[in-house]
Amino acid sequence: MEGILEQVEKRFAKQLPFVIFSYPGNHEIEGFFQKNKARYKYNDALENGFIFQPFNADRGGFFIPQAQSEYQKGSVELLDAPAEKIVIPEAKVEKEAYKHLVSKAIERIQRRKAQKIVTSRCKTIALNSLSLPILIQRLFQLNPTAFRYVWFHPDTGLWAGATPELLLHSDGEQFQTMALAGTKENDRFLKVLWTEKEREEHQLVVDDIVSRLQQILSVLKVSKSTNHAAGLVVHLRTDISGCIKKGKASLYQIAQTLHPTPAVCGTPRKDALKFILEMEDFDREFYTGFLGPTNKASSGTQWFVNLRCMKLENQQAHIFVGGGITQGSVPEAEWLETQNKIQTMLQVLQPFL
Repeated sequence: MEGILEQVEKRFAKQLPFVIFSYPGNHEIEGFFQKNKARYKYNDALENGFIFQPFNADRGGFFIPQAQSEYQKGSVELLDAPAEKIVIPEAKVEKEAYKHLVSKAIERIQRRKAQKIVTSRCKTIALNSLSLPILIQRLFQLNPTAFRYVWFHPDTGLWAGATPELLLHSDGEQFQTMALAGTKENDRFLKVLWTEKEREEHQLVVDDIVSRLQQILSVLKVSKSTNHAAGLVVHLRTDISGCIKKGKASLYQIAQTLHPTPAVCGTPRKDALKFILEMEDFDREFYTGFLGPTNKASSGTQWFVNLRCMKLENQQAHIFVGGGITQGSVPEAEWLETQNKIQTMLQVLQPFL
């Protein structure tokens, strides 16, 4: 682990691109440390590396090719201790602004302009200090069930996250994705009871993903929904899998078909996206985009939706959170949901608050 931490500090000081990451449930950390400051874009001809795509596909994404990088592995000790909530002062203006945004989304849905809209907000937290090694250790230790990463490029800035949501996993012909929607606070001592609104929100995501994949996959399988714990919250999860039809699409084309999913945008996609771009008062940048390593060898490729993430700059952390809005949504409850989701990154930042 020490070797990777040293590399990160050296590269960041020189403003050279890098990414370190770890798969869910894995203590091993991998890193690509780019040898130059060039901006590369992913294409299907490129071999191994790491893709980093924004929410808005029109912006174009980033790629760190392994061929232009030093590759390194390390490990981190996983913590078994339960996370404790960090209390921060509730900003009344932020709260009212977000509840107003949610109300606007509900109004749009009631007018049948959309079925679901995913609203989001950005919480800026002032940091007393920032140590990259400590931040990395906390990020990778506190969120062992998530895909964890720290990414830097001089054109994007420094990002970190611990996302619970898989966009796609393929090891050749076999393909898997998930629908992750519906959120509750994770109380380890109480049984999770899902409301009709939460199940409806989840089913909209499942139906949309299945309809998009039917032309690309054969032998499509949809699992029963289960609970998926992600730190201090729990989600409804449904796995969707199948075989990629020969010659139908490349992995990147499938990702473009899925992205942005109803879990981060809404449905119908065009109408929900229009609302987001018009009504949200900040730029999502890479939040709710997708990211992950490409590996055309034996282990295949896994890409993840960029949730529970933050951008770090100028002694500040910009934490991004959101939630799915349907006709049955209640603005106050939606605000509380985002407050719970903020906790994932607050746990990581605790020594710097």
